Amino acid sequence: MFPWRLPQTVCLLLACTSLSRQYEYHQLPYEQDYNAIPEGELQEATPSPAPCRTPELTKWDKMFSMLENSQMRENMLLQYADDIIKVELGSLRGEMLRFVAQYGGACGVAVEAAGRKLSQQMEARLRENLERLNPKTSASSTQTHHQAVVLQQLLSAAHMQSSRLAKVESSCLSGARVGSGAMPAKEGLPFQTPGSDGEPRHQEQEVTSESAAGLLEGMLAAVVTELKQTRAELELALRSSRKRNLPAGCETALLFPMRSRRIYTSVVPDLPLSLSSFTVCLWARPLGQAPSNRTVLFSYGTPRNPYEIQLLLSGAAARFTVGGEAHLVEGRDVVQDGPAAWVHLCGAWSSEEGLATLWADGRRVASTPGVAEGHVLPAGGSLQLGQEREGSAGGDGGRSGVPGFEGGFDAKQAFAGKMTGVNVWDRVLAEDEIGRLALPEGEGCERRGNVVAWAVTEMVPHGGAQFIN
Repeated sequence: MFPWRLPQTVCLLLACTSLSRQYEYHQLPYEQDYNAIPEGELQEATPSPAPCRTPELTKWDKMFSMLENSQMRENMLLQYADDIIKVELGSLRGEMLRFVAQYGGACGVAVEAAGRKLSQQMEARLRENLERLNPKTSASSTQTHHQAVVLQQLLSAAHMQSSRLAKVESSCLSGARVGSGAMPAKEGLPFQTPGSDGEPRHQEQEVTSESAAGLLEGMLAAVVTELKQTRAELELALRSSRKRNLPAGCETALLFPMRSRRIYTSVVPDLPLSLSSFTVCLWARPLGQAPSNRTVLFSYGTPRNPYEIQLLLSGAAARFTVGGEAHLVEGRDVVQDGPAAWVHLCGAWSSEEGLATLWADGRRVASTPGVAEGHVLPAGGSLQLGQEREGSAGGDGGRSGVPGFEGGFDAKQAFAGKMTGVNVWDRVLAEDEIGRLALPEGEGCERRGNVVAWAVTEMVPHGGAQFIN
């Protein structure tokens, strides 16, 4: 049985082998169809993006980049400069502290004493000037008050300067002792400063008397120069104050703005001008240089004689006439401080003595005997300021036709400027009386005449003349 079964077994094995191969053959195409993609579902391949590329910079981007770089460089340079300045300032401060510590102890006392002495002298001088210019009466004038205020301000400035000098000296000395950590030694001993190892090192720094004297002389010269400058400023302030304010305590003045035949002031005297002696005084300030011919300040005349009394200016000279121009008293170089300064003029005459005298700023400048001796001024005339009435023989011959100007006026003789303190007495004033009237800082306007009194007697401006304060 065994040999028969052996062929059957071989046949079975061969059949199984063929079946297995046939199964594999039919199974492979199925797997391929299972993994394949249908034709309808085929898609185009997505292209891969190109690698990133840096965009090209425009000219504006380049300019901004350059600007950022320049700002960075500028900040670096500024920081470097600040560091250098801080270092240099620190070293300079150290050197200054060492210098002050070296010389401050020797010269501080001398400088402080000299400064105090000079400030005391300045204070004494200013107080003396203030007392000299201080009015003796309670009714002080505007000019004197202004000068007192100026001097008081200068005195306060001197006090302030002295206190500041003392503060500077004390701060320098204290800063020298505290700032650098170095203590100044006594005179004749070496100066000690801390060394790098913490121990003091001795530096021989002797302050010689020549250096101290030179430093003190320089400071004194600077103080003297400042005092001279202060004095010049004070004189300038006084001059300008005199030009701006009215003299002798006067509160009002007459203004004649220009030379015109229609500008003058008529005066109505309190008493008739039938006088055998008189004194006329006034303050005048021309606006410009007086003409070389004549400028009328004060004039009294009658129809028979228009030139009974005349007080005039001619350039820098002053003239005074009584009874006509034949009796002339002239003083030369009367207006010495220029055309913009006030000048005080007085004319006095006595019929009994026949003596006519001219005064300028309180001093006698001319005197002539035999002037209208025995003459008596006639009453009923006209008194004018800034012009003279010439009657029918002068000017336009009385044919002007303008009311108030029939007497005739000449524009070439008109006064242009300011006038104040016009007074007339029926006697000859003494020399000391005229001297007190001529003081610019005095109270001359408080003394009024009995024939014509300033600010009391009626005065009527005509044309463009007017009263001012």
